[in-house]
Amino acid sequence: MNDHAHDRDRLRALEDAGFPLDSLSAEQREVLRDLSAEELALLLGLKERLDAAEPEVQAHSEIAGGALF
Repeated sequence: MNDHAHDRDRLRALEDAGFPLDSLSAEQREVLRDLSAEELALLLGLKERLDAAEPEVQAHSEIAGGALF
């Protein structure tokens, strides 16, 4: 697989994980294209953990927001 294919695979992995690549500038997408395998794994892992925590955080903010305001 050539470097260009690796670049597409990196961006596809990020997009599949829910990163809003369409809203990024060309320069920002270039940064993501240049991620090392370790950086990509870290970023995907962080996104997964944030997504897993999201429902709990949203529920707390809705309850607390409703109780406080």
